[in-house]
Amino acid sequence: MKIAILSRNPRLYSTRRLVEVAQARGHEVVVLDHLQCDLIIEAGQPSIMYKGTVISGIDAVIPRIGASVTFYGTAVVRQFEMMKVKSAVGSQAIVRSRDKLRCMQILSRAGLGLPKTAFTNYSKGSKQLVSQVGGAPLVIKLLEGTQGLGVVLAETEKAAESVIEAFHNLKARIIVQEFIAESKGADIRAFVVNGEVVGAMKRQGKEGEFRSNLHRGGTGTLIKLSRAEKAAALKAAEVLDLSVAGVDMLQSKRGPLILEVNSSPGLEGIENATKQDIAAKIIEYTELLVQKKKNRKSKTQE
Repeated sequence: MKIAILSRNPRLYSTRRLVEVAQARGHEVVVLDHLQCDLIIEAGQPSIMYKGTVISGIDAVIPRIGASVTFYGTAVVRQFEMMKVKSAVGSQAIVRSRDKLRCMQILSRAGLGLPKTAFTNYSKGSKQLVSQVGGAPLVIKLLEGTQGLGVVLAETEKAAESVIEAFHNLKARIIVQEFIAESKGADIRAFVVNGEVVGAMKRQGKEGEFRSNLHRGGTGTLIKLSRAEKAAALKAAEVLDLSVAGVDMLQSKRGPLILEVNSSPGLEGIENATKQDIAAKIIEYTELLVQKKKNRKSKTQE
């Protein structure tokens, strides 16, 4: 089987691990920088050029699409899908998960626990926005932020109003969320592959930091999920149609509250914390996708 991993940097931990595992299982692997893919669109013959060469013979792709290049990255994934190449994560699922507001709306409709969240297009309504989530302290997030960037904890209502107005003046789209004090600067990352939680860790923010992201200096430790936490993680991945997902949750008095669902979750933190071969789970799922496609093709030809 020939697998293409869509990644900007072949030296990244997650990309290297996927390559290592796939090769160890006897597969041919190529790493393609999705920003260097040219999409050729014509009736009945979609194709992809990579550095002047037509891409062919790919059985499956594993997208590792960064948030800052979601638009073009998902266009590349979609082109592969049009070429009948299986993708470990579907293009539309990536789009849904990357739009924080849309993601929260889908999760809310599914009845999943969430921090109370407010969004407005009205720049003069900061006081009302603050009151909608129960007042300060509260969390303000850029819709396009990742890895804890663009996330602000406002300790007072006056501070919250100032930050909201500043973001609006910059034409930045934000959401405002209630602050869950009992989480104490920690959250849970559940890693889901093909409808199964294959690893989970608790991420604790460093001293004085309410954000628990490992990129912000947080630490990850192995955790056993409660039944409610496991069910929430699986349902979140399911309703977003994500076969590979990192589901981030807060532990609260009213049960697990989902913060975010990541369609390109990193492997380093979760593998180090759990000592599990998460990369192998992703490759196994990719193999299953291709095998199912071959089985369907074989039945059609009979």
